[in-house]
Amino acid sequence: MTLKISYDVNMMKFMSMFQTLTKANLKDCFAEEGMLVFVVQPGEMGRAIGKNASNVRRLSDMLKRKIKIVEFNEKVFEFIKNLIHPLKLMDIEESEGIITLTAIDSKTRGMLIGRAAENLRRLENQARRYFEIKEIKVQ
Repeated sequence: MTLKISYDVNMMKFMSMFQTLTKANLKDCFAEEGMLVFVVQPGEMGRAIGKNASNVRRLSDMLKRKIKIVEFNEKVFEFIKNLIHPLKLMDIEESEGIITLTAIDSKTRGMLIGRAAENLRRLENQARRYFEIKEIKVQ
């Protein structure tokens, strides 16, 4: 059920540039609405960001796009927390492939869902790249 990941030439260039600049081990890279999301191996987050976020700023300037760096985790709950950072959750539960996120307040809930549930669908697609899940719901 997990998606088969394939890259085009531009994405390969972005990944190569990221690894050369940051010296961090990269797991994956994908584009999301004008933003590049780099998924780094566990424990590589500090190296990827750089001192005072220098690597993020330099990459963003070079690629002329917004950059988001996410640390991969083998546990689906921890990976989802990393994806939605800096938003905080009260609880995460999983039942029969359906993951339920419990937001701290209504503002956080709204930001997780987004207009016409676009943020929620994007989060589902990102999580499905690595884990077999049916759906993500927000309470």
